[in-house]
Amino acid sequence: MAAPPDDDVLWARGLHYAYDGSPALQGVTLGIREREIVSISGPRGSGKTTLLGCLSGRLLPAEGEVWFNSVPLHTMGRPARERLRRDRFGWIGSEPELVPELTAWENAALPLLLNGTRQRAARTAAHEWLERLDIGDCARKRPADLLQSQRQRVAIARALATRPAVLFADEPTAPLHQADRLQALRTLATAARSHDITVVLTSPDPAATATDDATGAALVDRCVALVDGRRATSLPAADSEGSAACSLSV
Repeated sequence: MAAPPDDDVLWARGLHYAYDGSPALQGVTLGIREREIVSISGPRGSGKTTLLGCLSGRLLPAEGEVWFNSVPLHTMGRPARERLRRDRFGWIGSEPELVPELTAWENAALPLLLNGTRQRAARTAAHEWLERLDIGDCARKRPADLLQSQRQRVAIARALATRPAVLFADEPTAPLHQADRLQALRTLATAARSHDITVVLTSPDPAATATDDATGAALVDRCVALVDGRRATSLPAADSEGSAACSLSV
């Protein structure tokens, strides 16, 4: 069992995974460098969410290896993987999954509080991210009183507040209106680069543009395409390394 390259914070080799005998991943190999923002794109059923699950330790591959900073996730027991996800990883799903009894700021601060951060510091961090996502005025509202798009922004704030080493985002802008998606993506990209966060996100659309037209800045560094659980052999607008720079659909 060979260790991954030194400059890869995440490294997967030969991943296979199936649901009730139906293959979701078929030999996927992928390396992700520290502080890189990578978009995994492909149609529904291509294996994007399953790949994110294996990379984050939520799922164990039937075959293959997953490494985080030279630590083999694929040989860890469940308690060790849960600690790693709690301490080093962040997660944004396509559904917010907020605690209904808590306010927006309490939901955003919850991971910090569970990790022992003092309430004042956790509250300050939560309010800061809610403000960045333009929902600071919703801080005292409970999820039932928020729009779906507002609940998703709270989930994004919750993931960013912990400043994880790696942030996994599974179609994070899916519940947002078209006009709101770019702002959320800008926040993700800016936060990742300013806080040295590696981001792995999924999108159903390989996207036509590599940059934010308003700023000229790249929203992601690389796009990896999946088709039927395999790495695509060709991508539109391929760069010199055979991968394509792209953004999420906005």
